[in-house]
Amino acid sequence: MKSLKETIRKIVTYLNNEEYQGGFWLPNIQRPFVWSEEQIERLFDSIMREYPISTLLVWRTNAKIKCRKFIDNYKQNLKLTDFYVPENSQTKLLVLDGQQRLQAMYIGLKGSYDKKELFFNVLSGELAAPEDIRYNFKFLNPDTVKFPWVKFKDIIFSYQTYDEIAESIIENSDEELSKDDKRRIRQNIALTMRQFCTVDFVIYQELDSVDKPNAYQEDDVVEIFIRANSGGTQLGKSDLLFSLLTSSWDDADEELENLIDELNRCGYSFTRDLILKTCITILDKGAQYDVKKFRDGVTKEEIIKNWDNIANAIKDVKDFLLGKTFLRTDKGIPSYLSLIPIIYFRYHHPHKWSNIKDLNTYILRTLLTGAFSGSPDKLIDKLTRNIKETGEFEIKQLFNLIRADGRNLEITESSILTQHYSSKYIHLYFNLWYKDFNYHPAYNANLPQIDHIFPQSQLRKIKKINPTTNRKDTLKYLQFDRDQIANCMLLTAEENGAGGKKDILPEDWFNDKNDNYLDIHLIPKDKELWKLDNYEQFIEARKKLILEKFSFMIQKTDI
Repeated sequence: MKSLKETIRKIVTYLNNEEYQGGFWLPNIQRPFVWSEEQIERLFDSIMREYPISTLLVWRTNAKIKCRKFIDNYKQNLKLTDFYVPENSQTKLLVLDGQQRLQAMYIGLKGSYDKKELFFNVLSGELAAPEDIRYNFKFLNPDTVKFPWVKFKDIIFSYQTYDEIAESIIENSDEELSKDDKRRIRQNIALTMRQFCTVDFVIYQELDSVDKPNAYQEDDVVEIFIRANSGGTQLGKSDLLFSLLTSSWDDADEELENLIDELNRCGYSFTRDLILKTCITILDKGAQYDVKKFRDGVTKEEIIKNWDNIANAIKDVKDFLLGKTFLRTDKGIPSYLSLIPIIYFRYHHPHKWSNIKDLNTYILRTLLTGAFSGSPDKLIDKLTRNIKETGEFEIKQLFNLIRADGRNLEITESSILTQHYSSKYIHLYFNLWYKDFNYHPAYNANLPQIDHIFPQSQLRKIKKINPTTNRKDTLKYLQFDRDQIANCMLLTAEENGAGGKKDILPEDWFNDKNDNYLDIHLIPKDKELWKLDNYEQFIEARKKLILEKFSFMIQKTDI
């Protein structure tokens, strides 16, 4: 293994470039790119501050390994299969460790993030604490950018000298710049050229299987990949397990991505993590991640052999979730882990699972109470063990096991009424409440939105006597008073958009609404209660309507 160095400008030109030793590519075992805009912006700040970015690890090989391109123009919901390149026996460099950093640099210097390009504030650079941003980078729409923001890739790939670039920026600033401003621009451009174009900032170690074909076999490389990543935070254990799975199953990435894409078309967010945990649970390996399970020579083969049945079990449970529980969006599912015992039963008893009694009660009760929060692996094992021993999905027995694990399953009037505008479970309640709302429209911007019935801006104006000052200068309604579920309703994006409700008081907003509209939103029909002076009476009346709405699931002693 040898260590090599390159400038950042050079290294990004090697990505996806067959002309440089076959080019740098990503092997199939690598997970998708996961960095946010802010993480990328912070990376560029770190480079400007001369912070080290760790050594990369690449594998030089001519083996026929499935790999993919680095993404230049990143956007949400990309399919990795669109970036696959044909397998070939040409020499190439596969990145085993450092994908996120290289991909971030490639997007910033060669591409875009959700159609926005990376810009640098050439007047930034004031001394700052290590945890703060010193050099300001931002992904912005190129059509709306003004000085002092300059497109960063234009600086890096300019053929001018650094002083020519600086003078050009100064001349085209369209602002009156002070002497200090001009000095800062020249300093920043000089530093930029040094860090990205002159200094060999990127260090990478190369495993060479071309000149040394016996040194690193494919299994060795998978093991090196796991060891390189398991010590840090770059990969979760599900990613490590997946790396082992893909070494035996060429189509693993495509199959898994296609399944996740199918599951999530309806507005859910099933993940690779959940799918792999479900796989090992279904095969009675236990829910806890353990790399040893995938090294036993059996688990991988069992997943490959039974993949179609596993996928069908997961899809069937998803269909039940969508069609029978009215949980039509990811916002209504705080945790997907409670679904694993159901998928387990569906997989092992495909002809019996549709006859489970009160299955929707199991789903709603476990979700609403957060019964699978924290670390539920041992609980999942207890439930699946009971299912295996009895051959049944008996709700009462499973609930007893959940309670015996010290977890709460009771839904009380208080647990409903203490939900608020920003609470974790409020969308879950609204999914059940507003069954006819379209929770997965064609465009995310059209998603239903939670709104305050009595606007916060109006409630904040109401003051009470401050006992200390004896003046009316204290808020009468604190944040929870304003944000409580009894003051929240669900509006369509159109209702809450331009020309919509906004800060309109209920006496005006509800004035022209029919009884059906009021019933859907559980609005008391006494118009006197819609007045701002009667806020507290409105809240009490609406609480009663909400509790009536959810009476079917408030604490039952028989389950």
